[in-house]
Amino acid sequence: MGKRDLLLEIGTEEIPSRFIPPSLSELSRIAGSEMKTERLSFDNIQTFGTPRRMAFIVRDLAERQEDLIEEFKGPAWSSAFDGSGNPTKAARGFAKSRGVEVDSLEKRTFGENDFAVAVIRQEGRPVIEILPGLLERITGGISFPKSMYWDRTFTRFARPVRWLLALYGDTTINFGFGSVKSGKTTRGHRFMGKKIIEIENTAEYLEKLHDNFVIADPEKRKEKMVSAIAGLEKEIGGKAVLDEDLMEENLFLVEYPVPFFGSFDQSFLDIPAEVLITSMKNHQRYFPVRDTSGALKPFFVGVSNNRATNMSVVREGNERVLRARLSDAAFFWKEDQKVALSARVESLKKIIHHEKLGTVYEKVSLVRELCSFVSETLSLSREETELVDRAAMLSRADTATEMVYEFPELRGVMGREYALKGGEDPRVALALYEQYLPAFSGDAVPKDKIGGILGICDRIDTITGGFKAGLQPTGSQDPYGIRRASRTLNEILWGSRIDVDILQILAESARQRGLSEAETLTAREFILQRLHNQLREKGFSHELTTLAVSVAGSRPMQAMRMLDVFSGIQDSEWFSGLVVSAVRVKNILQKAQERNMNLDSGLLVEKEEKELFEIVETLSPDVASAVAGSDWDGLARLLARLEPFITSFFDHVLVMDKDEKIRSNRIALLEKCNDLFRTAGDLGVLKS
Repeated sequence: MGKRDLLLEIGTEEIPSRFIPPSLSELSRIAGSEMKTERLSFDNIQTFGTPRRMAFIVRDLAERQEDLIEEFKGPAWSSAFDGSGNPTKAARGFAKSRGVEVDSLEKRTFGENDFAVAVIRQEGRPVIEILPGLLERITGGISFPKSMYWDRTFTRFARPVRWLLALYGDTTINFGFGSVKSGKTTRGHRFMGKKIIEIENTAEYLEKLHDNFVIADPEKRKEKMVSAIAGLEKEIGGKAVLDEDLMEENLFLVEYPVPFFGSFDQSFLDIPAEVLITSMKNHQRYFPVRDTSGALKPFFVGVSNNRATNMSVVREGNERVLRARLSDAAFFWKEDQKVALSARVESLKKIIHHEKLGTVYEKVSLVRELCSFVSETLSLSREETELVDRAAMLSRADTATEMVYEFPELRGVMGREYALKGGEDPRVALALYEQYLPAFSGDAVPKDKIGGILGICDRIDTITGGFKAGLQPTGSQDPYGIRRASRTLNEILWGSRIDVDILQILAESARQRGLSEAETLTAREFILQRLHNQLREKGFSHELTTLAVSVAGSRPMQAMRMLDVFSGIQDSEWFSGLVVSAVRVKNILQKAQERNMNLDSGLLVEKEEKELFEIVETLSPDVASAVAGSDWDGLARLLARLEPFITSFFDHVLVMDKDEKIRSNRIALLEKCNDLFRTAGDLGVLKS
């Protein structure tokens, strides 16, 4: 069977850069799925993407479908054919239902019996016949965060589709999408390439595009961009900060990357570095430049989509735009310092936090009150308690500054900088920044407990406030960021090693917010479920995580420590034996018609039940102390001591003795065992 490459290019107006990477992944997935559905064999699929085109090449696509052979099991052979081999009514009915001749039925053995089987063979069609419909489905199947209509056919795509290139080897595949018909032409770079480029076969596609200043392969485009930036670094004597997200954004903003560097006035370096970086990265998509010590240099690197005759014109234009933005930032920096952060707290009464939850000032007041509760719970020193309170009071003061109004992403950063300039304690200033950490998965966590406590209280208030306002997450929707608050809450507790009872703090926050008992219970269940999910993501088994959350879920730090210990013993022979015994205890008690809670040691007859009674009496208070003191290694050692006695008991003692008194007494002994197991956690959940 012959093979050729299949090429599809969808030419568009400029697609937003953030749409392209996920859409290319989806394009590959859809294409692969369609090929499989149509029984078309191929080697691999390679995708390409720029702002003006999305494309793929299917390598070594077969020229015909694979033949389809389907087998359908029918009635037993003895029922389908009589002793003379003549078909019965059952055989004729089965053959008719499958559209085959009755004499084509085949005998197949399944198990010990023979059955009539209908074999349907469908010859594969030429791929040329299949591709028009297949390519139309692929093109229409791509989804985007936002799509648009652009002609009277009401076809949707990220941006208007202007051309379609479809080739199987050197054969044009004719299909349509909206009002656009496919052909064998593409287009070069908008400014530097030809308007129309004819592609004779799939092999010349990438080369002809490159000749017209389009590097369709994102990886090759990235290589060119990084190489060119490295050359610029030698000129300016610094290192561009090649942030991965910004790299990807620039990569899909251009078809032919032309990096350039520019400079700005040295005086702007007096502004906090984060302000400069935000202005460059978030607003202009420039890469900042640092020296060997890590300090910012008065340079930036940009990426143009056009190799101008005179690149100095491009550089000067970009410098002018950045100069205006940095001048605004310098003005805000100077003016904001004329009013102390503490003097801005009152103005938070005029800023709405959420229409259902009041002002920013009200949120700050609640968080401050909750911080006081946590400080007392942790028995902080008077000095640290005052630092936490001060940080809580100033926690949102920077939202009233001009800088944060203009650059909202700098909240916390500016709080820290203005606090330092205003003479606040450095730990308070750091807390104003660290309260927002971690901002995303894998981000840093607070290094100082002051910021950690503030971050914990802010997130718990966010959770209770969200449940109070009816903004709890549903499906994929999380309008108030409650899932994120819960996730980062646990990351703070683990990363900053703060051991607190979050359910106790939640209850206090719920009281402050006026949650009903049902709302509080729902919020509590939500937090525990999120904890369970996060622990599972760290690689712990579902069953072991369920055990840890049931025992220590109110203190995520301890839940993690318990998992660390118990995951190390989970596969040991003694622990497996203990789990089996715990399940047996639970099952016997559930089935017992009478539950006796009063054990009479005088009725203990067998050596094994006497020994079990003694060890349970000895270990029970120690197990309770180990759990209360979060001594998980100690708990494991205590359970290891219990295991041989309870295993021996079940090996040698019949619980359901004929003597009613002995039977009842043994039930009472199992009640004591069950009490111990309940204290240590329901080990039965570990029995798969």
